[in-house]
Amino acid sequence: MARLTKDATRAFHALAAPEVAREFDTDLRAGLSPDEAARRLAQYGQNALTPRRKQSPLVRFALQFHQPLIYVLLAAAAVTFFLNEPVDASVILGVVLINAIVGFVQESKAVSAIEALSKTMQAEATVLRSGETHRLSQAVIVPGDVVLLQSGDKVPADLRLVHARELQVDESALTGESMPVSKKTEPLDAGVLLSDRHNMAYASTLVTHGQAKGVVVATGDRTQIGAISELISDAEELDTPLTRKIAEFSRVLTIVILAFAVAALVVAVYVRGHAWGDAFVAVVALVVGAIPEGLPAAMTIILAIGVSRMARRRAIIRKLPAVETLGSTTIICSDKTGTLTENQMTVRQITTSDMIFEVSGGGYAPEGNVLHDKHPIRPEAAPGPLVELFRSAVSCNDALVVEKENRWMVMGDPTEGALVVAAQKLGQTRDVVNAELPRLDVIPFESERGYMATLHDAGAGKPRIAYLKGGVEKTLERCVNVLGSGGQTETLDREAILTAAAEASRTGMRVLAFARRDLPAETHELEHMHVAEGMTFLGLQAMIDPPRQEAIEAVRACKAAGIHVKMITGDHALTASAIAREIGFEGEMTQDGMLRALTGQDLEEIAEERLSDVAERVAVFARVTPEQKLRLVRALQKREHVVAMTGDGVNDAPALRQANIGIAMGLAGTDVAKEAADMVLTDDNFASIRAAVEEGRGIFDNLTKFLVWTLPVNLGEGLVILTAIAIGTDLPILPVQILWINMTTGVLLGIMLAFEPMEPNTMQRPPRDPNAPILGMRLVLRMNLVAILMLVGAFGLFEWMTEIREADMRAATTVAVNVFVFIQIFYMFNCRSLTESSFRIGFFSNKPLLLGAVGMALLQLAFTYLPVMNRLFHTAPIGWREWLLIVSSGLVASLVVGIEKAIRARGTPTRRSGSRHAVGRKKLQRAR
Repeated sequence: MARLTKDATRAFHALAAPEVAREFDTDLRAGLSPDEAARRLAQYGQNALTPRRKQSPLVRFALQFHQPLIYVLLAAAAVTFFLNEPVDASVILGVVLINAIVGFVQESKAVSAIEALSKTMQAEATVLRSGETHRLSQAVIVPGDVVLLQSGDKVPADLRLVHARELQVDESALTGESMPVSKKTEPLDAGVLLSDRHNMAYASTLVTHGQAKGVVVATGDRTQIGAISELISDAEELDTPLTRKIAEFSRVLTIVILAFAVAALVVAVYVRGHAWGDAFVAVVALVVGAIPEGLPAAMTIILAIGVSRMARRRAIIRKLPAVETLGSTTIICSDKTGTLTENQMTVRQITTSDMIFEVSGGGYAPEGNVLHDKHPIRPEAAPGPLVELFRSAVSCNDALVVEKENRWMVMGDPTEGALVVAAQKLGQTRDVVNAELPRLDVIPFESERGYMATLHDAGAGKPRIAYLKGGVEKTLERCVNVLGSGGQTETLDREAILTAAAEASRTGMRVLAFARRDLPAETHELEHMHVAEGMTFLGLQAMIDPPRQEAIEAVRACKAAGIHVKMITGDHALTASAIAREIGFEGEMTQDGMLRALTGQDLEEIAEERLSDVAERVAVFARVTPEQKLRLVRALQKREHVVAMTGDGVNDAPALRQANIGIAMGLAGTDVAKEAADMVLTDDNFASIRAAVEEGRGIFDNLTKFLVWTLPVNLGEGLVILTAIAIGTDLPILPVQILWINMTTGVLLGIMLAFEPMEPNTMQRPPRDPNAPILGMRLVLRMNLVAILMLVGAFGLFEWMTEIREADMRAATTVAVNVFVFIQIFYMFNCRSLTESSFRIGFFSNKPLLLGAVGMALLQLAFTYLPVMNRLFHTAPIGWREWLLIVSSGLVASLVVGIEKAIRARGTPTRRSGSRHAVGRKKLQRAR
C-alpha cells in the first residue's frame, strides 16, 4: 500500500484509476473488507483533524498579570501592606484585579479556528465495503475506501475519482473558484496546481451535480484541509501596531519609574534623612502616581465602544485590538467573488446576427432593461432574433429564480439563473415561454460534449423545436446558418462570431452560444444526432459577476486615503483582471492596457527574495493556493505594510490569521474563515471594509487624545512627589489619593473622549507609519507643559494651605487633589481636537463628555465632604476661597494650552503626506 505523507495527494492525480487501486490494495467494485478497514483505522487513525492544545483558562488568567507595569504595582501593594496601610494596598490590588478580569474576558471570546475546521469534517458518507454500500460516519473512513458521491454530498476525504457522471463540485471554500468545477477521471500532469486537479475531490467540498466513485487517498491531517489546518497553526498571530507600541511604552516607563524610585529613595534617606518607612511611603506614591494603571481598562473600553460603532456599519469585531489596526492599514488584500462583486452572475452583452445589445441591472433581481444604442427596448418592439434568443435561453435551462426574505436567489446553476433574469427584463419569463413551448425531452449538459439541448412542442401541426446551449466553438460546428433580423436565415459568418466572443472573453466575461433546429412533428425523444448538424445560430450571451457599485466608490475612497487595494482570488486571471480594472484598481499594466494578473503558476516561479517587490507592484493575483496567499501576505509584511486580508473560504484561513487584520465574510463565509478572522462583515461588502477603516482611524484618533489627556496627570503626580522629596516637605498627595484621581477621572472623563465625533479629514490623509511613535514631539511637549501646570497649581496651593493658611494636612492634600482633577476637566476640552480650538469644534457635539465633567465635579464634592470618603482617602472639607483657586487653576491651564495650540497652528506649514508608505507609493507611480 502507498506510503501516506502530508503531500500524498499530490501524486495520485497523475496516476490512472487501476494504478491507484493497486497503490491502495483495494477493489474498485467491492471496496475494502470490514476487517481490512478496521486494521487501517487502527494504523492511520480517525478521519479527523488533530485538535491543537490550548491554554487552560487558569493559565490565560495568570498571563494577564505578565506585564512590567503590573509587576511594579504588585510590588508597590506589597510594600504598602507591610507599612501597615492595608486600605491603600487593597485599592492598588483592586485596580490590578479589575484590569486582569477585563483582559481575560476579552481573550475568552476568541474561539479556535482549528475547532471550526474539525466541525467541517463531521458528517456521513456512502462507502463500499465487501461489495455492499454502507452509510458510515466520516470519522471511520480510511485510505483505500471506495466512496460513492451524489449531488448534495459533502466530500468526506481526499478522493482520486475513478468514475464520474456529470459531476460538478463546489470547491470555492478550498480554492476560491467562483463556479462549480466539472470533474473527470483521466490522469493529469504531475505538476498541475490544486485548483486544476479535475480528477480529484477534496474533503469539505460540496457535490452540486452528478454522481461519482472515488478511492480515498488521504484522511484527517493528511488531506488538503489538514494541510490548511497546519498552515493556520503555523501562521504567526501578529501584535497590532498599538499593542506593540503600548508594550514598548510599558517597558521603557517601567525602567524610568524604577530608576526614579531608587534615586528618590536614596535622596530621601541619605540626603534628607527621612526614616526608611516614610521614604518608602513617598516612593510608593511616586510609583503609583507615575504608572497609568487605568490605561489598560480605559483602552479596552474605548476599543469596545469602537466595536459598537463598527457593528452599526456592518463590521463585527472579534478581537478588540483589530479596531485600532484598521486605522493603520496600508494595504487591503481582497477576495473578488462576493466582496468586490455581487456574487451573482449577470448577463451584460447580447450579440445576434447584426446587432449588439447591452443589459442593465445587476444580480438576480429582475430589474433593468435590454438596451440598443443606450435606449431601452420595449418588449412589443423587440427584434425577432433577440426574442428567439431569449426563448432558447429560458427553454434550455433548469434554473429557477425565486425571492426569499426580500432577496432574489437562484435555485440551480448560477449561469442559467443569469439567463433567466436577462430574459425576464424583456418580458420572456419562464411561465410565458413554458406555456408556449412545453418541454418534451432534454439532453443534460456533459462536460465532454460541452452543450445542453431540449426538445419542445410548438403546437399542433408545427415542427418540434430543438434548442441548444453551449460553448461557442462547440455550438458553431453544428450550425449551417444564422437567424437574421428579418426572421429569415442568413449566411453564417463564423469568424465574426468568434471575434465577438473573443472580445467579450478578453474583458473577463463568460460567453454562451445558442442555436435551434426544427425537427419532424412526430419527434418525441431528443437524440445527440438531432443536434449534431443543420442548426441555426441564434446569438451569444456574455455574462460576468459584476462589481458592486459601492465597492467602486469604496476603492476610490481607499485610494484617497493612501491605501492600496489588491485582489487575491482563486478565479481565472482574465476575469479577475477585468473586474479589477472596472473597479479602478491601480497596478502594473500589460502591453495591451490590461492590469497585469499573476497566477499561482507564476508565483511558483518567483524566488522568495523577489516576491516582496512583485507583491507590491502587482495588483491582481489569480488561481492562487492557500500557501501562496500566505506567502503574499508575508511578503507584503516584509515591506512593513500593515495588511488587511479578506476571505470567505477554508483556503483563506491561513492568510486571514497571518494578516495584521483578517476580515471574513459573514454571509458566504465558512466557519473556518470566521474563526480565523479578527473581523466579520455582515453584508460581505467591500464598502463595509472602507467604513471600518474610517472608524478605525477615528478610534485611533480618540485613543491618541486619551493618551495626550491622561499621561500628563501621571507625569504631574510624579513631579509633585519628586519635588516634595527633593525639598524635604510633606507629600501633597498620598498614594491612595493618586489612585482615586487616576481611576475616577479615567472612567468619568477619559472614556468620554471615545465618543468624540470623527474629524472631517479622516479619510483624506495617508495611513500612519506603523514605525512612527504614537505621540509626536509636539504632543510630548504639550503634555510636559500640562504636567508642569499641574505641578505648579497643586504644589503651590498645597504650600499656601500649609504655610499661609496653616490648614491641617488633610485639607491641604484635598486642595491638591482637586487641583489635579479640575485641571484635567478643563484640559479634557482641549483634547477633543489636538490641533483645533475648543471653541471652533463646539462644546455640545460630545454630550457624554459634558455629562462626565458634571459627574466628576459632583464626585469631587462627595470626595471632599462625605465622612466615609474622608476616612478612606484622608481628606477634609474646604471653603469657598479654596474652590475659587482650584477652578481658577483649571481655567488658567486651559487658556495656556489654547494659546500653545494657536501659536503652533500659526507656525505650522500646510500639512504634507508624512507617511513613509505614501512617499513610497509616489516613487512607485513615477517609476511606472
